[in-house]
Amino acid sequence: MPDKKAIVIGGGLGGLAAALRLSAAGWRVTLCEQSASLGGKMNERRSEGFRFDTGPSLVTMPWIFEEFFETLGLRLRDHLELTPLRPLARYAFADGTTFDYTTEMPAWFDTIRRLEPADVDGFLRYMRLGARLYELSRGTFLRRPMTDPPDGVALAAMTHFPLRHAWGNYDETVRHHFHDPRLRQLFNRYPTYVGSSPYRCPATLTLIPFIEYAFGGWYVQGGLYRMIECLAEIARQRGIEIRLESPVAAIEHRMRRITGVQLASGIGLPAHAVVLNGDASTAPILLGETTNALPITERSLSGLVFLIGVGRKLPELHHHNVYFSADYPAEFGQLFDDRVFPNDPTVYVNVPSRSDPTCAPKSGETLFVMANAPASDLPWDDHTVTYARGCVMERLRSNGFPDIESDIVTEQVITPQHMAARYGMPGGAIYGRHSHGWRRAFWRQPNRDGYYKGLYYVGGGSHPGGGTPIVLLSAQIVTELMQRYEAN
Repeated sequence: MPDKKAIVIGGGLGGLAAALRLSAAGWRVTLCEQSASLGGKMNERRSEGFRFDTGPSLVTMPWIFEEFFETLGLRLRDHLELTPLRPLARYAFADGTTFDYTTEMPAWFDTIRRLEPADVDGFLRYMRLGARLYELSRGTFLRRPMTDPPDGVALAAMTHFPLRHAWGNYDETVRHHFHDPRLRQLFNRYPTYVGSSPYRCPATLTLIPFIEYAFGGWYVQGGLYRMIECLAEIARQRGIEIRLESPVAAIEHRMRRITGVQLASGIGLPAHAVVLNGDASTAPILLGETTNALPITERSLSGLVFLIGVGRKLPELHHHNVYFSADYPAEFGQLFDDRVFPNDPTVYVNVPSRSDPTCAPKSGETLFVMANAPASDLPWDDHTVTYARGCVMERLRSNGFPDIESDIVTEQVITPQHMAARYGMPGGAIYGRHSHGWRRAFWRQPNRDGYYKGLYYVGGGSHPGGGTPIVLLSAQIVTELMQRYEAN
């Protein structure tokens, strides 16, 4: 192909993966990142000997990472070590119940029987539904541009679509399969993986719990940010130009054809094509079409995060721990109807030092404490943070979390306002648009712009969606489209 120049805006996982794939395909690539470090939401912070991942805390479908490295002529195991997490998580409920969610079926079935014997069959049927949805998606939705007409493989797959339950409401489908309220709450948590409410999204998202249970959750030794460091090192070795602290002020175009970008510094960078790795709702702003970003009613969840280093060991905790609120529907009503932080939030506590001693000093533990928050534009002042922290800690205490206040060595907070400013996410919406309704769940931003020639989109807010392996598939689709439409 003729010598082609591509500019990637944003150095998150999707941007780095797209840059590497394009470079391998013969493109000259420049990556522009507005921050001083790469990774976007998949980043890290360090303090007092503690290391914190600030984004994703596990990976699924590890073979997608292996395939990605193979396209670069490399082997994943030579660069990163992935460790399976067993159990997947420990769950604690408002009624005092605590149990481990494990992929070891005999142990998990024993747990279900203690809760509600009939739900063993319900779990198997629920996983069967998720398996059918996954089989339908893996060769179609997850691997193909959403704007391509269906081929023979896609048409054949559609004949196996599980019509019953798959089109309905997610919560209603969970209720159909499970009687025990704790199991219902557990499986209703999964739509939050894409920043959505289980009471408003379609049952097709049942494929998410299936993927996690069937293929497990995996941790990258050294922290998930090690993946970003690894890809950045490979990118530099392969001649990809990486510009840090280089925010893009405008995507330039002429007669519907993209011609390059202009940096905030005033420097212009010409290009044959531009790939936006960021919230797709910001594209019209960069193109000079509007000054408005994603409406508040369309935004996915944000999060309130506390990064806490504790000066003692906490053997009672697992790597992943979830402390459920007493009233799940009320919690999501506050998040999406009232747009306020819940007074009784569900709290996720990730303790990577339970699996990776390099994350903390020998006598300490690293805690990533997160609760869902609305992606609003309201400021998070000290009073708001103090109130929200009190709600988080009260839920933890109520569900049996150990008292750590006197042992805290370091603590940092990341609010939705911080996320919005650093990552260009309206209101801090982690996944861009929510997945409420069938159309929004599956009609994400197409990877190729429908109006401007030479403009492409990659990342969790674009097709096929969020999650580390899915973002890598997004980069694969973008590269294939660019090879198809920009080769001449």
